Amino acid sequence: MSSTNTALTRLRHWGFFLLLLLPNLALLTVFTYRPLLDDIRLSFFDWNISSANSEFVGTANYREWWSRPDSWQIVGNTVIFTVCAVVGCMLLGLALAILLDQKLKGRNAVRSAIFAPFVLSGAAVGIAFQFLFDPTFGMIQDLLGKLGIESPDFYEKPGWALFMLTVTYIWKNVGYSFVIYLAALQGVRQDLYEAAAIDSASTWTTFTKITLPQLRPTTFFLSITVMLGSLQVFDMINVMTRGGPQNTGTTTMIYQVYQETFVNQRAGYGATVATIMFLVLLVITIVQVRVMDRDGAGA
Repeated sequence: MSSTNTALTRLRHWGFFLLLLLPNLALLTVFTYRPLLDDIRLSFFDWNISSANSEFVGTANYREWWSRPDSWQIVGNTVIFTVCAVVGCMLLGLALAILLDQKLKGRNAVRSAIFAPFVLSGAAVGIAFQFLFDPTFGMIQDLLGKLGIESPDFYEKPGWALFMLTVTYIWKNVGYSFVIYLAALQGVRQDLYEAAAIDSASTWTTFTKITLPQLRPTTFFLSITVMLGSLQVFDMINVMTRGGPQNTGTTTMIYQVYQETFVNQRAGYGATVATIMFLVLLVITIVQVRVMDRDGAGA
């Protein structure tokens, strides 16, 4: 009798589990997995998005991407922008979180001010920063002019244009890393700090030996989410530089997908770029998870 009751209980638990799981799985299938498979399939076709017909070309799109010189410039832009954005957001977010975790006067207002830009539209922030970086009448030009320094031409030189985009993105999104790190700091074990104080440990030793190790899961989480967010930046690039100067000066892979699909009317080639980007992200994420698991096992 008891075994029958146990079996019925397990059956009810599995039924409840499936009841909760299936709606989410259905949504993921319709809006994530199916579009992903369609994108991979489309990458093997030559298709003008305005046409009802498409032509199977096999791996021709991939071979073209590999041989085109602008592909590697775009990959370089993507890597530089992503690395700088991730490192900048996480380092500044951690520094601000540690500072504003202290009992300071007016810290709640400052916390709100730091997080506020994150909820703003990327297009709106991009338009606002256009005036800041404008080489003719922008604030930076005015400040540098007072110091007798010529303002860089942020809209004509690719390196400066990419710098402008990166600074704008970090300003907008640093509040996200800040809030996550601030929440994580609330769970740091205080008894370890007390033990460090008894041992007269320096501030740097306390930070590197106590704070950072306890923030490792949070850092891992942010490294993935901030990376994925920076790789998907489109609106800011579109309103500030439109991928220029010099055609591809600030074009990233996600912006190239838009350009090829909707501007050049080459949906098949745009799907190829998106598929390559997906595969690279998949490999990076797997490596990150393996490293995190190994560190966790070692700890």
